[in-house]
Amino acid sequence: MITLYTMERDYPYGTLRSTNGSKTKVVLEEKGLAYQVETVSPGAVWKKLPEILAKHPLGKVPWIEDGDLVIYDSTVINEYLNEKSENNPLLAREPAKRARARALENYADEGVLSKFLPLIWMPWWSAEEQRDADSMEKGRQGLRDQIFPFLEKTLAGNDYLCGEFSLADVPMMAVAMVLEVDGMAVGDFAQTEAYLQRLRERDSYQAISPKRSVADTARSGYDV
Repeated sequence: MITLYTMERDYPYGTLRSTNGSKTKVVLEEKGLAYQVETVSPGAVWKKLPEILAKHPLGKVPWIEDGDLVIYDSTVINEYLNEKSENNPLLAREPAKRARARALENYADEGVLSKFLPLIWMPWWSAEEQRDADSMEKGRQGLRDQIFPFLEKTLAGNDYLCGEFSLADVPMMAVAMVLEVDGMAVGDFAQTEAYLQRLRERDSYQAISPKRSVADTARSGYDV
Protein backbone atom coordinates (compact mmCIF):
# COMPACT_ATOMS: atom_id res chain seq x y z
CA MET A 1 0.00 0.00 0.00
CA ILE A 2 1.17 3.52 -0.78
CA THR A 3 1.75 5.78 2.23
CA LEU A 4 1.21 9.51 1.78
CA TYR A 5 3.02 11.79 4.21
CA THR A 6 1.33 15.16 4.53
CA MET A 7 0.00 17.76 6.97
CA GLU A 8 -3.64 17.55 8.05
CA ARG A 9 -5.25 18.87 11.22
CA ASP A 10 -8.79 19.14 12.57
CA TYR A 11 -10.03 22.54 13.71
CA PRO A 12 -13.46 23.59 15.00
CA TYR A 13 -14.16 25.31 11.67
CA GLY A 14 -12.99 22.44 9.48
CA THR A 15 -10.14 20.12 8.63
CA LEU A 16 -7.14 21.95 7.17
CA ARG A 17 -4.73 20.17 4.87
CA SER A 18 -1.54 20.85 2.96
CA THR A 19 -2.49 22.13 -0.49
CA ASN A 20 0.26 20.14 -2.18
CA GLY A 21 -0.52 17.06 -0.12
CA SER A 22 -4.13 17.46 -1.19
CA LYS A 23 -3.05 17.39 -4.83
CA THR A 24 -1.56 13.95 -4.33
CA LYS A 25 -4.53 12.70 -2.32
CA VAL A 26 -6.85 13.67 -5.16
CA VAL A 27 -4.77 11.76 -7.71
CA LEU A 28 -4.63 8.66 -5.49
CA GLU A 29 -8.42 8.78 -5.35
CA GLU A 30 -8.89 9.50 -9.05
CA LYS A 31 -6.62 6.58 -9.95
CA GLY A 32 -8.29 4.21 -7.50
CA LEU A 33 -5.05 3.35 -5.71
CA ALA A 34 -5.01 1.99 -2.17
CA TYR A 35 -3.23 4.30 0.26
CA GLN A 36 -2.94 5.37 3.85
CA VAL A 37 -2.01 8.75 5.29
CA GLU A 38 0.66 9.52 7.86
CA THR A 39 0.31 13.02 9.27
CA VAL A 40 3.48 15.07 9.66
CA SER A 41 3.76 17.73 12.34
CA PRO A 42 3.69 21.28 10.90
CA GLY A 43 6.42 22.21 13.39
CA ALA A 44 8.67 19.44 12.11
CA VAL A 45 8.24 20.74 8.55
CA TRP A 46 8.68 24.41 9.40
CA LYS A 47 11.82 23.63 11.45
CA LYS A 48 13.19 21.37 8.66
CA LEU A 49 14.00 18.61 11.13
CA PRO A 50 16.53 15.98 9.98
CA GLU A 51 13.92 13.23 9.76
CA ILE A 52 11.93 15.39 7.34
CA LEU A 53 14.98 16.30 5.26
CA ALA A 54 15.85 12.61 5.01
CA LYS A 55 12.63 12.05 3.07
CA HIS A 56 12.29 15.39 1.25
CA PRO A 57 15.57 17.33 0.84
CA LEU A 58 13.65 20.64 0.74
CA GLY A 59 11.95 19.82 4.03
CA LYS A 60 8.41 19.92 2.66
CA VAL A 61 5.35 17.73 2.26
CA PRO A 62 4.16 15.68 0.56
CA TRP A 63 6.21 12.62 -0.10
CA ILE A 64 5.07 9.07 -0.66
CA GLU A 65 6.50 5.67 0.11
CA ASP A 66 5.61 2.91 -2.31
CA GLY A 67 7.40 -0.12 -0.98
CA ASP A 68 11.08 0.85 -0.82
CA LEU A 69 10.57 3.77 -3.20
CA VAL A 70 10.38 7.31 -1.77
CA ILE A 71 9.16 10.09 -4.07
CA TYR A 72 8.77 13.76 -3.19
CA ASP A 73 7.29 16.83 -4.92
CA SER A 74 3.56 16.66 -5.62
CA THR A 75 3.88 17.16 -9.37
CA VAL A 76 6.46 14.37 -9.71
CA ILE A 77 4.45 12.12 -7.42
CA ASN A 78 1.27 12.69 -9.41
CA GLU A 79 2.89 11.88 -12.74
CA TYR A 80 4.30 8.70 -11.19
CA LEU A 81 0.87 7.71 -9.89
CA ASN A 82 -0.72 8.45 -13.24
CA GLU A 83 1.78 6.16 -14.95
CA LYS A 84 1.65 3.50 -12.23
CA SER A 85 -2.00 2.74 -12.95
CA GLU A 86 -3.67 2.70 -16.34
CA ASN A 87 -7.01 3.36 -14.68
CA ASN A 88 -8.54 6.77 -15.44
CA PRO A 89 -5.60 8.40 -17.26
CA LEU A 90 -5.08 12.03 -16.27
CA LEU A 91 -2.92 13.03 -19.23
CA ALA A 92 -3.86 12.78 -22.91
CA ARG A 93 -1.88 10.62 -25.30
CA GLU A 94 -1.14 13.46 -27.75
CA PRO A 95 2.12 15.32 -26.95
CA ALA A 96 0.59 18.76 -27.51
CA LYS A 97 -2.31 18.07 -25.14
CA ARG A 98 0.01 16.59 -22.55
CA ALA A 99 2.20 19.69 -22.74
CA ARG A 100 -0.80 21.99 -22.31
CA ALA A 101 -1.98 20.11 -19.22
CA ARG A 102 1.51 20.23 -17.72
CA ALA A 103 1.82 23.95 -18.44
CA LEU A 104 -1.52 24.67 -16.76
CA GLU A 105 -0.56 22.52 -13.79
CA ASN A 106 2.66 24.53 -13.47
CA TYR A 107 0.70 27.78 -13.70
CA ALA A 108 -1.50 26.68 -10.81
CA ASP A 109 1.48 25.56 -8.74
CA GLU A 110 3.59 28.68 -9.23
CA GLY A 111 0.89 31.29 -9.82
CA VAL A 112 -1.64 30.19 -7.22
CA LEU A 113 -0.49 27.55 -4.71
CA SER A 114 2.92 29.16 -4.16
CA LYS A 115 1.93 32.81 -4.57
CA PHE A 116 -1.55 33.94 -3.56
CA LEU A 117 -3.09 30.94 -1.80
CA PRO A 118 -0.62 30.82 1.13
CA LEU A 119 -1.54 34.42 2.01
CA ILE A 120 -5.09 33.20 2.57
CA TRP A 121 -4.44 29.69 3.82
CA MET A 122 -1.56 29.94 6.27
CA PRO A 123 -3.37 32.34 8.65
CA TRP A 124 -6.21 29.83 8.96
CA TRP A 125 -3.80 27.48 10.75
CA SER A 126 -3.51 30.02 13.59
CA ALA A 127 -6.01 31.33 16.12
CA GLU A 128 -8.35 33.95 14.70
CA GLU A 129 -6.84 36.79 16.72
CA GLN A 130 -3.39 35.97 15.30
CA ARG A 131 -4.40 36.06 11.65
CA ASP A 132 -3.10 38.81 9.38
CA ALA A 133 -6.30 40.11 7.79
CA ASP A 134 -4.40 42.41 5.42
CA SER A 135 -2.32 39.51 4.12
CA MET A 136 -5.41 37.39 3.61
CA GLU A 137 -7.14 40.15 1.65
CA LYS A 138 -4.01 40.64 -0.46
CA GLY A 139 -4.20 36.98 -1.41
CA ARG A 140 -7.88 37.24 -2.31
CA GLN A 141 -7.25 40.34 -4.41
CA GLY A 142 -4.47 38.55 -6.26
CA LEU A 143 -6.94 35.81 -7.18
CA ARG A 144 -9.46 38.40 -8.35
CA ASP A 145 -6.95 40.42 -10.36
CA GLN A 146 -4.85 37.70 -11.94
CA ILE A 147 -6.08 34.14 -11.45
CA PHE A 148 -9.84 34.24 -11.94
CA PRO A 149 -9.66 36.27 -15.20
CA PHE A 150 -7.19 33.69 -16.53
CA LEU A 151 -9.50 30.84 -15.53
CA GLU A 152 -12.48 32.54 -17.17
CA LYS A 153 -10.55 32.79 -20.44
CA THR A 154 -9.04 29.30 -20.23
CA LEU A 155 -12.26 27.49 -19.37
CA ALA A 156 -14.06 29.12 -22.31
CA GLY A 157 -17.27 27.24 -21.56
CA ASN A 158 -15.57 23.89 -20.88
CA ASP A 159 -16.15 21.88 -17.72
CA TYR A 160 -12.41 21.53 -17.06
CA LEU A 161 -9.24 23.35 -18.09
CA CYS A 162 -8.32 20.87 -20.83
CA GLY A 163 -11.87 19.79 -21.61
CA GLU A 164 -11.69 16.56 -19.61
CA PHE A 165 -10.53 16.38 -16.00
CA SER A 166 -6.74 16.08 -15.98
CA LEU A 167 -3.63 16.79 -13.93
CA ALA A 168 -4.17 20.46 -14.88
CA ASP A 169 -7.24 20.56 -12.65
CA VAL A 170 -5.69 18.82 -9.67
CA PRO A 171 -4.10 21.93 -8.07
CA MET A 172 -7.42 23.73 -8.50
CA MET A 173 -9.01 21.08 -6.27
CA ALA A 174 -6.81 22.51 -3.51
CA VAL A 175 -7.98 26.02 -4.41
CA ALA A 176 -11.60 24.83 -4.14
CA MET A 177 -10.78 23.41 -0.71
CA VAL A 178 -9.16 26.60 0.60
CA LEU A 179 -11.94 28.84 -0.65
CA GLU A 180 -14.58 26.58 0.88
CA VAL A 181 -12.99 27.22 4.27
CA ASP A 182 -12.32 30.90 3.61
CA GLY A 183 -15.77 31.62 2.18
CA MET A 184 -14.37 34.02 -0.41
CA ALA A 185 -17.04 35.24 -2.82
CA VAL A 186 -16.36 34.27 -6.43
CA GLY A 187 -19.69 35.31 -7.93
CA ASP A 188 -18.20 38.01 -10.18
CA PHE A 189 -16.50 35.20 -12.12
CA ALA A 190 -19.35 32.93 -13.14
CA GLN A 191 -17.36 30.26 -14.99
CA THR A 192 -14.78 30.06 -12.22
CA GLU A 193 -17.44 29.78 -9.54
CA ALA A 194 -19.17 26.95 -11.43
CA TYR A 195 -15.82 25.26 -12.08
CA LEU A 196 -14.82 25.29 -8.40
CA GLN A 197 -18.18 23.87 -7.43
CA ARG A 198 -17.83 21.19 -10.09
CA LEU A 199 -14.48 20.21 -8.57
CA ARG A 200 -16.06 19.96 -5.11
CA GLU A 201 -18.67 17.59 -6.52
CA ARG A 202 -16.09 15.05 -7.70
CA ASP A 203 -15.83 11.92 -5.57
CA SER A 204 -12.10 12.53 -5.07
CA TYR A 205 -12.81 15.85 -3.34
CA GLN A 206 -14.27 13.97 -0.37
CA ALA A 207 -10.71 12.94 0.57
CA ILE A 208 -9.72 16.60 1.05
CA SER A 209 -13.05 18.10 2.08
CA PRO A 210 -12.78 20.43 5.10
CA LYS A 211 -16.07 18.91 6.26
CA ARG A 212 -14.43 15.51 6.81
CA SER A 213 -12.06 14.76 9.67
CA VAL A 214 -8.49 13.54 9.48
CA ALA A 215 -9.60 10.16 10.82
CA ASP A 216 -12.32 9.83 8.19
CA THR A 217 -9.88 10.50 5.35
CA ALA A 218 -6.82 8.64 6.60
CA ARG A 219 -6.98 5.89 4.00
CA SER A 220 -8.68 5.03 0.75
CA GLY A 221 -11.66 2.74 0.47
CA TYR A 222 -9.89 0.57 -2.08
CA ASP A 223 -8.67 -2.94 -1.42
CA VAL A 224 -4.94 -3.42 -1.02
